[in-house]
Amino acid sequence: MEKNDYALHTLNTQTPHNLYFVGIGGSAMSSVAVAMKNHGLQVTGSDTKLYPPMSTLLEQNNVLFFEGYNSHTIERYIDKTASNFNEHLFIIGNALSRGNPEVELILNRKLPFTSLAQFVGEKLIRSRKSVVATGTHGKTTTASLITWVFETAGKQPDFLIGGIPNNFSQGCQYSNRDTIFVTEGDEYDTAFFDKRSKFVHYRPDIAIINNIEFDHADIFNSLEDIKRSFRQLVSLVPGNGLIIANGDDERVMDIVRNSYAPVITFGCSDENTWRAHSLMPLPGGTAFQVENKKHDGSIGMDHFEIPLAGECNVRNALAAIVAADSQGIGTETIQRAFITFLGVKRRMEIIAEVHGITIIDDFAHHPTAIAATLAAVDQRFPGRRIVALFEPRSNTTTRNFFQHELASSFRHAERIIIGAIHRAERYTASEMLSAETLIQELRHSGKTASQIADPDEMVQTVLNDSRSGDVIVFLSNGTFGGAHQKLVHALRQRWNDRETHS
Repeated sequence: MEKNDYALHTLNTQTPHNLYFVGIGGSAMSSVAVAMKNHGLQVTGSDTKLYPPMSTLLEQNNVLFFEGYNSHTIERYIDKTASNFNEHLFIIGNALSRGNPEVELILNRKLPFTSLAQFVGEKLIRSRKSVVATGTHGKTTTASLITWVFETAGKQPDFLIGGIPNNFSQGCQYSNRDTIFVTEGDEYDTAFFDKRSKFVHYRPDIAIINNIEFDHADIFNSLEDIKRSFRQLVSLVPGNGLIIANGDDERVMDIVRNSYAPVITFGCSDENTWRAHSLMPLPGGTAFQVENKKHDGSIGMDHFEIPLAGECNVRNALAAIVAADSQGIGTETIQRAFITFLGVKRRMEIIAEVHGITIIDDFAHHPTAIAATLAAVDQRFPGRRIVALFEPRSNTTTRNFFQHELASSFRHAERIIIGAIHRAERYTASEMLSAETLIQELRHSGKTASQIADPDEMVQTVLNDSRSGDVIVFLSNGTFGGAHQKLVHALRQRWNDRETHS
């Protein structure tokens, strides 16, 4: 057998031919499902009602999926494929819990199951060189940048990324090549039966740690809990591996302090091994200088440009530069990759331009990420009014952990509208984010702020208030009730009507 056939051979011989994804609608679940379907495995799954883009991705790749969870669904599917349960592997998403009828059937019948993270670690990554980008913020963009730099350098990487990098138009790529595997390493727990962070399953040879903050209040009780998970990750990096750490983040430096693997630091301060400085906004991007303190005491100097705005993205790019340099990729190749990088869906993604009004969709749902996104938008569109629409939806921002920090994160926006608090019925008044308090604090700082729970009413309000030059930014880790698309449609309809009657 040829060496480059080993990966696919191992996958097909050690994995049941039939894969059933319970919770197939998740971005990572659906991406892996499609990758496995494209490699000849029989793939199906189930979820609650699916929406684009994941439903579209599955349909375009002819992946069968069922809407709703029902134990009979699995039994009927097994009968239809004329096979027995043991010829299947059930991959259970981390959003699933006990009480789900399909989970209960799997447990009662002692069917073979695993988590997505464990499946990826054991079946896709295995003994390949593993590069894992982690951190509270920036890991999707960083992983996407690294993957594109490696691709541009001819290293033909495979990958699993939580978002969809536009250079690849898919979140997961798996081939029969024995090459580098790049993974976005999420600190969220693996599954209801495995409470370890997902990233520990990926066994990194190179681990990038962008930053560490408190998040995921539904599974972590404190910042120390989160740092404990990152320490576990650090303990898995081999001595001949590498940790690329944000030297400007004291929490990151704390958890890498006793690492057995070598540590290279990056950031904007003088103490870092790799330092970015002299940031300069460009139309549609940012230019910056990079200093590299070399082993012989000399300092390397290079100039880079990225088609991304904001200091946050300069840091992401700097982490990618260090990772690429560790694999012998030169400056010219890195810069060529940066210039051709097309970004990531839902990361400061411009979804429409309508008569001078720019509409942006962004995944930001943490105060630090919101602040960084809006600062980057302000840099890219100087002098224009920024209208921020925020949906408190994550398990952290729906609670009052960041009650007062949230107000300051909107400093670059002039008009702020707060949407409905997602699943507010879960909390008592003392636990839940107070939208009223947030709005009062925003108004006290001179902002125009209000709460509009209904997405249709929100769209109508923004439509009535909008004017040419506005930059309207949707901030949510969910669908926001389809408000993005509704606003784009309404704006286009308004201008079409005006042109018709002019």
